[in-house]
Amino acid sequence: MRRLLISLCALAVGLVLAPAARAELVPWFAPSVGTATQVISVVGVGGSNAKVDVYERTAAGWHAVAAGIPAHVGAKGMAPETHDGQMLTPMGVFTLDFAFGTAPNPGGGLQYVQVGPDHWWDGDMKSPTYNTMQVCKKAQCPFDTDPSSGTENLQIPQYRHAVVMGVNKARVPGNGGAFFLHSSDGGPTAGCVSIDDDTLVGIMKWLRPGALIAVSK
Repeated sequence: MRRLLISLCALAVGLVLAPAARAELVPWFAPSVGTATQVISVVGVGGSNAKVDVYERTAAGWHAVAAGIPAHVGAKGMAPETHDGQMLTPMGVFTLDFAFGTAPNPGGGLQYVQVGPDHWWDGDMKSPTYNTMQVCKKAQCPFDTDPSSGTENLQIPQYRHAVVMGVNKARVPGNGGAFFLHSSDGGPTAGCVSIDDDTLVGIMKWLRPGALIAVSK
């Protein structure tokens, strides 16, 4: 991912206010997010490309905190329903449950887990801990750690920083797992949303519990 079309400044929240933010703005996702006050909007612009806008709701209404952030989504685009291995990003409104990364905690309102070689995202559809983060030595993990099972070791460059998207929280085998907003390597993802790492850090510093991510074409 190349540099942003916007600039980020050192505010207390780590994110710059968009110069043209307007309180009367009614974002596309507004009817679907209940009482949420922080929403990350991801809108596909064709193929595996998308743009991210960051919104906050105050007593005066919605306003854009940042806009026009280039992003990548799944190599095969987006779909209303996704399943393991499809390389598609799920559409809908999802919670942002906690953050993690190989780098130290940059700060912010979400719980943060610094991951290492023993941190996994269980993608084994036969495992009772499917679609959760697990910590174990590879030889001792009670689930299949082979990449062909869908399990991911979380110590990779793309997970320098990441925020967990609450997709398939019922953990139905095959309905998809390991969906994150994470650092970009410049190309399509397997179904996650990726943006420039510096920008992601700014967003993470701003996020608070109860924030949502809304994804659409």
